[in-house]
Amino acid sequence: MLEIIKSWITNQGLDLFTANILARGFILSLIIIFSLIAYLLAKHFILKGLAIIINQTKTQWDDILLKKKVLNRLALFVPAIIIYLSIPMPFEGYPRLITFTNSLVLIYMIAMGIFALNALLNTALVIYSTYEVSNRVPIKGFIQVFKLVIYFTSAIFIISILINKTPIYLFSSLSALTAILMFIFKDAILGFVAGIQLSANKMVANGDWIEMPKYGANGDIIEIALTTVKVQNWDKTITTIPTYALITESFKNWRGMSESEGRRIKRSISIDINTIKFCTEDMMKQFSKIQYIADYIETMKVELQKNNKLKNIDNSSLVNGRRMTNIGTFRAYVKAYLNNHPMINKEMTFLVRQLAPNEHGLPIEIYVFSKDKNWVNYEGIQANIFDHILAVVPEFGLRVFQDPSGMDFNKLTQ
Repeated sequence: MLEIIKSWITNQGLDLFTANILARGFILSLIIIFSLIAYLLAKHFILKGLAIIINQTKTQWDDILLKKKVLNRLALFVPAIIIYLSIPMPFEGYPRLITFTNSLVLIYMIAMGIFALNALLNTALVIYSTYEVSNRVPIKGFIQVFKLVIYFTSAIFIISILINKTPIYLFSSLSALTAILMFIFKDAILGFVAGIQLSANKMVANGDWIEMPKYGANGDIIEIALTTVKVQNWDKTITTIPTYALITESFKNWRGMSESEGRRIKRSISIDINTIKFCTEDMMKQFSKIQYIADYIETMKVELQKNNKLKNIDNSSLVNGRRMTNIGTFRAYVKAYLNNHPMINKEMTFLVRQLAPNEHGLPIEIYVFSKDKNWVNYEGIQANIFDHILAVVPEFGLRVFQDPSGMDFNKLTQ
């Protein structure tokens, strides 16, 4: 083709040198124009046609491919391929120029390939996130590792093109730089290994509530990446934790609570020991009017009477025999109250117990589980329960213990 054009130009009366330059320039211009036309055709006709077809399908993954512009990046290969295949024609007889141009085109194609693969991997990550398994087994870290491998390999190929050496030669020479490379990619390597352990052992997943006081983290995991884990705290701040820290250090994961049938309520109130005493007849009559424990009072009265009568107990002193106490009756009331509470899960641990007495009195601990695990609702349920219990304590002749305040000392001085 070059010779044909040169002959035509020389027939027009131009010298051979000028005809040679014009012919080569004309062919090069045709190649550039044709590559641009091919790119425009691919982008504005083929891609738009594919977009129409994709929008009519019911599947979502092809829509994500279109949104992430994977096909747009593939269209950038069209002009490069045309130039690579056609460039020997205008540069015929100049092998070094052909090699140089082809090298530039190959570097361009590698760069476009990186962009296309990057978009494809991002698309795969978005598609994977639509499945339920993505919350349990995050793959963002692995995707990032794969991207690093692509970038590193592409850099090796580009360097091999620039220095005109085979990539195998460069890869073999990297063995001497292993220590340096490991130092440079230390965090990436540690993060990759930690990511494998986290996924294999199912230690954390997106959406888990974790506590890690050392890093000030107390909230939900929103992202597990190659080198970092992002936690959105309850005050909406973001804490970033190194991935390998979740392997080497301890943290609390509340997933077990989230997956269970309830959320634990574990709190105690301290009763002033000076107010604990045996129940008198008047107290028994008063307690009998409380609906939750009316049956309990009658049952205990009959049981104690039988027991004391069987053992010929002298009832002139309350110390003799078995007697009801106001603290024991109070515990029975709290248990009955919680047992009738609609938001307490009776299938899980249900316990109202005494702890060891201390300088703050006798702790009565409530250990039950709320059916509602939502934090706001849970706190409301817990608060309502203890509002009622604290208010009902005086009805049993008891008093809640609290350290003396300034008002108490003021009364003493008066």
